[in-house]
Amino acid sequence: MASAKTTFPPKPHQTLVLRLAILSRLLLLALILLWRTFLSPYDTSGPLDLNCLTQDQDPEYILFPLVASAIENGVVWDSVYFVRISHCGYEYEQSYAFLPLLPLLMFLLSRSVFAPLVSLVGSRAVLALSGYVINNVAFVLAAIYLYKLSVIILKDAEAAFRASILFCFNPASIFYSSIYSESLYALLSIGGIYHLVTDGNRIAVLWLALSGCTRSNGVLNAGYVCFRTLHRAYDAVFIRKNAYLALQILVSEALRCVSIFAPFIAFQAYGYYNICLGRSLDETRPWCKARVPLLYNYIQSHYWGAGFLTYFQLKQLPNFLLASPILSLALCSVVYYAQSRPEIFFSLGFQASDKEKFSSPVLVSLESIPRSNIAHFPEKPSPKIQEYHNLRHRKHTTREDVNALPLENDSLAKLGYLSVSGLPFILHLAFMAATAFFVMHVQINNNLSIGKELNKISAITL
Repeated sequence: MASAKTTFPPKPHQTLVLRLAILSRLLLLALILLWRTFLSPYDTSGPLDLNCLTQDQDPEYILFPLVASAIENGVVWDSVYFVRISHCGYEYEQSYAFLPLLPLLMFLLSRSVFAPLVSLVGSRAVLALSGYVINNVAFVLAAIYLYKLSVIILKDAEAAFRASILFCFNPASIFYSSIYSESLYALLSIGGIYHLVTDGNRIAVLWLALSGCTRSNGVLNAGYVCFRTLHRAYDAVFIRKNAYLALQILVSEALRCVSIFAPFIAFQAYGYYNICLGRSLDETRPWCKARVPLLYNYIQSHYWGAGFLTYFQLKQLPNFLLASPILSLALCSVVYYAQSRPEIFFSLGFQASDKEKFSSPVLVSLESIPRSNIAHFPEKPSPKIQEYHNLRHRKHTTREDVNALPLENDSLAKLGYLSVSGLPFILHLAFMAATAFFVMHVQINNNLSIGKELNKISAITL
């Protein structure tokens, strides 16, 4: 167990995280270029550059074909889909498994900043280059946000620094430097949660909504809002005795959750409009006739064979072994938290002490209390509310130092990730690990968002 310290996150830590993140990406990109130059990829679909179905393309004259080939050699597996979608749009049903934010950003960057490069290396190479730039920049920013968020949650700058290093050199690094959606999702989800716990509600909702437009599991980030809502509503009803405030909280937070879900739902509606409407009964796809026509679930099941226990086959044993380290670490982290603080884990944090609750930015965000509701407080506030106001007064320091406030009680700092603030991350980790193990292709545990939760807590548990 790492020893917890009073948290004053030093600037050199954040600077060092930035340097290590950049160094790790440069190293990964160099390795990608090296291996693609000397070894042929297992996936041979990358070099195929077929014309778009909806438009005719004239042959491109490329000034530097070797450079173009070096860039395009890394376009394999999911990268093929992202580059194709950014160039041709959603042509095939299975392409709707890849959400639109990354292809859209690749398209915009290739048509603006990198547009002059098209005549040099070709449009496909420019799209691929755009994807590399977006993802690697997103990774560096995600590493910084992870450090800042971990300082707040763990209340230990050293542990947060170690977690950030593990993130920079995580086992799935290749996915974060390739044209995959992991880096962009990590930035939007980690950054969104950071803004959520530092009272930037509007920015947080925007970032978390965009995470749901990047990967399907981004909608689960609404769980952080729901977790906070439960505790705020409980606080309003049972501590403040203010039902009106509780109703305000429930309505406002419900709207935030709807906003986070909206992009993913809108994309499903877009797929339904393109594939299902205007077709004869014989041409209608099976999922279009379902009571809830959810395209994403159908694609995962029909094209990738994802489903409950469908991956439990003897031939998939190597993939289970491949995923066993990250699954074991996830399981140990969840079990350790549950065994160490069963009253917190099984009560969803409701049995935490008042002092711990009021020191947790995840449960109670003081800036969110409407000024109009101050009149509803009793003339002589209870000790709990008085402590609440005292903490609010301390929070009126500069917003940049919100994660630099030392704890009054060192016993809370020593809890580390075992504090109630770590509970929603543990629950998210448990859900993602269980889903990936029982429903999805188990080997994607290595690059799913559970790595994000693991990196926050592994510095304490290792």
